Amino acid sequence: MVEPKPSLWTVWFTAARPHTLTASISPVLVGYACAKCLGPVNYYPTTISFGFFAMLIQIGTNLHNDYADFVKGADTEKRQGQARATQKGWLTPFQTASAATLCLGVALAIGFPWITYRTQETIQIDPLMVFVVFSSVFNAFAYTGGPYPLGYIGLSKVSIAYSGLGDLFVILYFGIVATVTIPYLCLREKLLAVASDNIVVVPFSTAAANNIFQDDVFKLSFFLSLAHGCIGTAIIVVNNLRDRITDVEAGKLTMAVRFGETFARLEYLTLILIAYGMLPLIAFSDRPFCTEWIMLPLLSFPLAIPQLKAVAFRGKDGADLNPHLGGTAKVQFAYCILLAIGLHLG
Repeated sequence: MVEPKPSLWTVWFTAARPHTLTASISPVLVGYACAKCLGPVNYYPTTISFGFFAMLIQIGTNLHNDYADFVKGADTEKRQGQARATQKGWLTPFQTASAATLCLGVALAIGFPWITYRTQETIQIDPLMVFVVFSSVFNAFAYTGGPYPLGYIGLSKVSIAYSGLGDLFVILYFGIVATVTIPYLCLREKLLAVASDNIVVVPFSTAAANNIFQDDVFKLSFFLSLAHGCIGTAIIVVNNLRDRITDVEAGKLTMAVRFGETFARLEYLTLILIAYGMLPLIAFSDRPFCTEWIMLPLLSFPLAIPQLKAVAFRGKDGADLNPHLGGTAKVQFAYCILLAIGLHLG
């Protein structure tokens, strides 16, 4: 019996996977809460624009993954995860690849203004933001790889996920970068702020960037990004644990494929324990803005217990892990909401 094709809206909804957006929204919430610690800075425009940037990067990555996993043979009828639009034949590879390009093109347009800043006399380039914006877009394509568009520049075999670097990618970009960028941009704005006599106080430079990196708020955002980034990485671990059998057939060498089921389950346990274990260490570190309120995300730990039982302690496998993929995402979202509230209360 032929499976009926869903409505066009449902097809694109499936391909975009908006249920995964908690992975990009969560770090933005934490970055926003950290930026509020800076005092009188107009952080709303930066937070809103970066939020859209992060979500478009996420959706673009999802769409390109839908395309590339199909053309590379990872998504077949044996797939145990949620439906993929290209594999089901609901969309052509051209359609999903084009939609990914559109999303990432809009993300690039949103992020482009961040790579420059205006001093009293000139417009300068911020090398760090050049790297953040362009590498985010590049990595969205490179996460799964495939012939489009990287094949046009001879990089069709480059794939973050297929080489087993997906876990590292998540903690770097959906942990650190997605969290610290908002405080970074707000701190840069402060350094470039116009004094009461309308003279630019500090022209941005390498020295100014170093001042940002030494700022207590930036350091706080960095350590918190590592904490919640571990939960974001745990989401990928569940995905790779579930798909390890079909990934072997497709030549997708994830950490679960390289090191086996036991390693993946221990990795999940370790990541969750680090995420929660870091909270008291940060809260009682005797640093500015570090108060006991930072431990508020501990209230979300009960949500993590069913996930730990199912994933870390061999409770479930295969398609039975699907609810715990979303369950882990909910843990991260609750963790980050509570963390943002804690920062506000502290």
